[in-house]
Amino acid sequence: MTISNRKQLHERLWAAAEQLRANSGLKLNEISEPILGLIFLKFADVRFKRVQVSIVADRSSTSYMGSGHRQAPITADTYRAKGVLFLPEIASYSYLMSLPESENIGLAINDAMKEIEAENIDLAGVLPQDYTSLHKIPGENSKILITLLKNFNQIPDDIEGDAFGAIYEYFLGEFARAEGAKGGEFFTAQSIVKLLVEIIEPYHGKILDPACGSGGMFVQSANFVKAHCEKKSQVMNEVALYGQENKPVNIRTAKMNLAIHGLSGKIAEVNSFYTDAFNSVGKFDFVLANPPFNVKGKDKNKQTIIDPAKIKGDPRYYLGLPITGKGEISNANYLWMQMFLSALNKQGRAGFVMVNSASDAGNAEKEIRQKMIEAGIVDAIISVGNNMFMNATLSCTLWFFDKRKKGTDRQNKVLFINAQDIFTPIDRAHSEWTNEQIQEIASI
Repeated sequence: MTISNRKQLHERLWAAAEQLRANSGLKLNEISEPILGLIFLKFADVRFKRVQVSIVADRSSTSYMGSGHRQAPITADTYRAKGVLFLPEIASYSYLMSLPESENIGLAINDAMKEIEAENIDLAGVLPQDYTSLHKIPGENSKILITLLKNFNQIPDDIEGDAFGAIYEYFLGEFARAEGAKGGEFFTAQSIVKLLVEIIEPYHGKILDPACGSGGMFVQSANFVKAHCEKKSQVMNEVALYGQENKPVNIRTAKMNLAIHGLSGKIAEVNSFYTDAFNSVGKFDFVLANPPFNVKGKDKNKQTIIDPAKIKGDPRYYLGLPITGKGEISNANYLWMQMFLSALNKQGRAGFVMVNSASDAGNAEKEIRQKMIEAGIVDAIISVGNNMFMNATLSCTLWFFDKRKKGTDRQNKVLFINAQDIFTPIDRAHSEWTNEQIQEIASI
């Protein structure tokens, strides 16, 4: 499928989802997870059918008939050995498409998701199972779901494997664009993640994202490895993926995202400020992240968001806490930065997105920043222009840590790059970097 055809498919699928939202009165955040679940189901169905044909063909060509040996029966493990999810008949897309409108389609899809989870333990608790609640009238609920099933049935069965991941990521971006930024969280544009990955070069090792969201950092890291790995099917032999996230819906989305891209990883549901799920200090080769910006110690109602007493003495924050004169956490930006830095081993590298104000913040944050620079681990800071996020128009800064600098002539140097004038407009409110622009910046 050409890039142009893929773009047309993305837009056609999204337009149908938008039309459904308009006609049903549902909000996008009410249909986002069910839609992503159906994309996942279509992906699993296409891969299952391909491998099913392959298994039958292999059995026919290598038959033991006449040799006195009996072939082992085809089971769920036969499919797992081929690296695909096993789908019971009631979980097949064609089965769901064949159901009459008089059936309870929502219940049928719920049952399909439950069966997939039962047969594939890594997906336990991940797949959406609320397809009966899109509309309070059962008949209308079924009509909505039939429309969605038909919509995603437009995806051709011969589509390339990575094209499903592209569809999933496209929908993630469009949902983020429609819903806007909340709580300082911004959906990371693919081109920003690609640049982070191109600069830290995670060829091999353990990768941590303590604010992993929908798992985009992991996907782009895997894409980088595939581009440089002789056997593209062996990405998981090269990297190990570890994430932390405190929102259950994001964890489910991330795990589906990984599965669609043929990846696996460990994602812990924790509050990363308080919990170090993987005992990370000094353990990781790479850290990639886009944490929520400017999280205050207390919200506007004076409710505690980050309790200094709970993080005092945490070895991850070894450069100090950003405390105000009132004994409160002024801002979490430098907690995140220390989290990333402390996780790196002696050869470790980190690349992350940060709000611009972190570069010149004063008081306790200034002292922490000075310690980082004097330690010789801040490698580069890149200033990024407006409109690079799908759900916000603000500018940002990309920071890079490199533990390998110590003892070299680069130890006391920090590279500053102004990339604000490097961009390609997507529309009036959104920009991106082309692959050529990414290489241009990364090669400086």
